[in-house]
Amino acid sequence: METMSWGAELWDQFDSLEKHTQWGIEFLDRYTKFIKERCEIEVNYAKQIRNLSKKYQPKKSLREEEESKYTSCRAFLATLNELTDYAGQHEVIAENLTAKIVSELGRYIQDLKAERKSHFHDGRKAQQHMENAWKQLESSKRRFERDCREADRARQHFEKMDADINVTKADVEKARLQAQMRAQIAEDSKSEYSSCLENFNQEQNQHYHTLLPLIFQRIQEMEERRVEQVGVCMKTFAEVERQVLPIVGTCLDEMSRAAESIQPKADSQQVVECYKSGFEPPGDVEFEDYGLKRTASDSNLSHTRSRSKSKLWPFIKRNRLMSLLTSPRQPPSPTLFTAIP
Repeated sequence: METMSWGAELWDQFDSLEKHTQWGIEFLDRYTKFIKERCEIEVNYAKQIRNLSKKYQPKKSLREEEESKYTSCRAFLATLNELTDYAGQHEVIAENLTAKIVSELGRYIQDLKAERKSHFHDGRKAQQHMENAWKQLESSKRRFERDCREADRARQHFEKMDADINVTKADVEKARLQAQMRAQIAEDSKSEYSSCLENFNQEQNQHYHTLLPLIFQRIQEMEERRVEQVGVCMKTFAEVERQVLPIVGTCLDEMSRAAESIQPKADSQQVVECYKSGFEPPGDVEFEDYGLKRTASDSNLSHTRSRSKSKLWPFIKRNRLMSLLTSPRQPPSPTLFTAIP
């Protein structure tokens, strides 16, 4: 792409360039503010992630110790620990953005302001010089014009005196000398005006074709460096986050491995080991006859009490209580009672 020269293309836009370069500095200030707010977001996000991980860390209690026996609980704990490291990477992003962009841009903006001030000071100084040269030229021109009018009046006065027969020769001679003097003054003013005009044209040519283009070129280079700096900062903005991606990826890989370490069968076996009583399930309940028994010698048909006892399962009482709690309206099991005499 062909590069346009500001000195050639914008030779009459000094004020516009001054406004544009001021806007460029304001743009850098705005971009710096954007990076600062991004850093605040990263810091706050990391803080919230850390607090979340801390909130769900296991406490020193019996229940937490029991949970640590299960692979799913251990995997969750590993995920929380990796989440803490993950939060740390967002803090690294904020720190690097502050060091590599915010701080660097702060110094660059100060240097840019000083450089811009110097260039436009030179430009205004050159403009002021041309304005003074123009005023000097105008003054010389007006003086030449005035002297020409005075010389013309003196000449006309001499011609009038010379044609008047009633005027003495002394008065005519005086008018002639006055006309010659005015003519000489006008000639000197003309030479001065011509010299001033020549100098002005030389300075104006140098101003618009040498000095001002040089100043504008420096301003253009300054502005192009500013735009380049914006590109560098935007690239750094992406690279700062890209640099932590491997560590973030490692944290996520560890979370995945923690999830893969979960063993449902092992957790089921752990439940057995935690709650197994060691007792055998109860066998069949035998039939017990609670009817009346008779003997030939017992004419009174006396009743006898069965001496046999039920064989109860060791936890039958506890099971009965649990049954009553869960189903209070069910009748009690007959195995809980012995024969009534």
